[in-house]
Amino acid sequence: MDELELKYLRSLAHQYPTIAAASTEIINLQAILNLPKGTEHFLTDIHGEYEQFNHVLKNGSGSVKRKIDEEFGNTLSSKDKKSLATLIYYPKEKLELVLQEEDNIEDWYKITLHRLVQITKRVASKYTRSKVRKALPKDFAYIIEELITEKAEIQDKEAYYNEIIHTIIRIDRAQEFIIALSYLVQRMVIDHLHIVGDIFDRGPGPHVILDTLSHYHSVDIQWGNHDIVWMGAASGHLACIANVIRMSARYGNLDTLEEGYGINLIPLATFALETYADINCDAFSIKYNTDYNTKDLSLDMKMHKAIAVIQFKLEGNVIMRRPEFQMEDRLLLDKIDYEKKTVTIDGKAYTMKDVDFPTVDPANPYALTPEEEQVMERLRQAFTKCEKLQSHVRFLFARGGLYKVYNSNLLYHGCVPMDEEGNFKTLTIDGESYRGKALYDVLDHYARKGYYSKNNPTEMQKGQDIIWYIWAGPNSPVFGKNKMATFERYLVEEKETHTEHKNSYYHLLDNEEIINKILTEFGLSTKHSHIVNGHVPVELKKGESPIKCGGKLLIIDGGFSKAYQGKTGIAGYTLVANSHGMRLVAHEPFESTEAAIRRESDIFSDSVILETSNTRISVADTDIGAELRESIHQLEELLQAYRDGILVERDV
Repeated sequence: MDELELKYLRSLAHQYPTIAAASTEIINLQAILNLPKGTEHFLTDIHGEYEQFNHVLKNGSGSVKRKIDEEFGNTLSSKDKKSLATLIYYPKEKLELVLQEEDNIEDWYKITLHRLVQITKRVASKYTRSKVRKALPKDFAYIIEELITEKAEIQDKEAYYNEIIHTIIRIDRAQEFIIALSYLVQRMVIDHLHIVGDIFDRGPGPHVILDTLSHYHSVDIQWGNHDIVWMGAASGHLACIANVIRMSARYGNLDTLEEGYGINLIPLATFALETYADINCDAFSIKYNTDYNTKDLSLDMKMHKAIAVIQFKLEGNVIMRRPEFQMEDRLLLDKIDYEKKTVTIDGKAYTMKDVDFPTVDPANPYALTPEEEQVMERLRQAFTKCEKLQSHVRFLFARGGLYKVYNSNLLYHGCVPMDEEGNFKTLTIDGESYRGKALYDVLDHYARKGYYSKNNPTEMQKGQDIIWYIWAGPNSPVFGKNKMATFERYLVEEKETHTEHKNSYYHLLDNEEIINKILTEFGLSTKHSHIVNGHVPVELKKGESPIKCGGKLLIIDGGFSKAYQGKTGIAGYTLVANSHGMRLVAHEPFESTEAAIRRESDIFSDSVILETSNTRISVADTDIGAELRESIHQLEELLQAYRDGILVERDV
């Protein structure tokens, strides 16, 4: 035994000081390996739609309903099952309605508590008692454990359990107990949550979603392009800040910034009112929904145009500062002919819809005016000093990355950049070329530097510029297109200039050789692994399928965002992987939380079984299983060291 191994065993001996302690833990871990694996839940492209997100999270993409069906079968009516499911999703709100409607509330409590205890038993059955105990709400931990744990020594168990429930009702704790059990069922029905990118933009509540996720028991996040630009904004990168504000303005979502995060936009509003007072802003219309207050329309359009022009300037400066990005084709402000009202793109002149830019100096088009500089500095201060945003972004860095390998699944938001032949495309940073997995790793590395390297301004600036590249660069894994045609979509009539060509990856998704190449690149088996992919909405109504390459690749963006639902025809896909296999779930649009509570109108979801395992998948078959086996090996080494006298037991 070498010195390093002995040092490790001595450290382990502090935790397990005797043969008995080490043996007990080995037996415990070995038993855990044989339990069914926990249920994983995959969501992507939430885009601020917090009501639908919260509902899907509460119902586990139908997992709660399936547990109710399994437990009660035909012994409960469909109506009663629906009511029980709604109660589990929204216990506080549903109880308020029940109290108004029920004549005999004590009987209702008794029946409901028995049903909830049964469901809790079922969802907890595949976990260790220790794991369940850790999940129990503090106020009711002992009582719940008594109710869901078989007590062989108690002869009349039914009377014992009935008395517990009777007492809960008698001492007026039934409501709190129902709420506690409902949240416990939600907690236990999903063991681990994967968010495969794009929490931000489009919808009104990304801050609500991140508040929820930051308190979730087990979650990882793969950054999407809309997440990364907010992360860049939080780091203080001006081009990212401009992008975030422009998109919020475009979709009538400035409330997310002002009310959700408390970011002061008055400096921008004041500047826009003064500078664009008599300027035509028609090209910068607002794509608003029914919640939008149209009295703000004129001001929002002025703010929209003001920040868009600032964005074009700031992005031009990044491109000129970083020639290695090879994005010179995006420098368009200097290609405008103001007399002819045209812009030259790829050598061809196109008529512009608008050339009225009072802050653009044709001789130096990428320079911010002093007023624009002042506005951006105040906005930078607002973003970097917003504690709620900073807390959310630190959470994204702590729990997230550009990709994740988990239980033989490779998760990422966009694409692995490729050429037409399926070769990995390269990006050069500091004279070194990166491709495939190495490209993901180096971009992830610099994104963290862009946020955290506060003592090294040069490294921080480079990292922030790379964050912006991840948002909009042609070889970015999360963007996946040859260009971001923001300028053209606003200002050029000809649709041919609006086209953003997808990376060749998207044309190769049914090529098994290519998919196997990607899996191998990330160290996965080509036989039993999958790629779970977000980012590109699956247009179901055009006949597109989310299942690619015979089920090896799954694109689970089906339009959570209302902005995409007209295009996709549905309201998002989610994926559930449990001990029986994998299930893809397609969701209909969610009406509202109020309708779900009052009318018990759950999301209608249609599921497709992708894979079924002949034998139930156990913890031993997972990444956690591999870690447990390694722990068992180390404990067995410790056991042998005790028995050989290399280490001496303590407290014997």
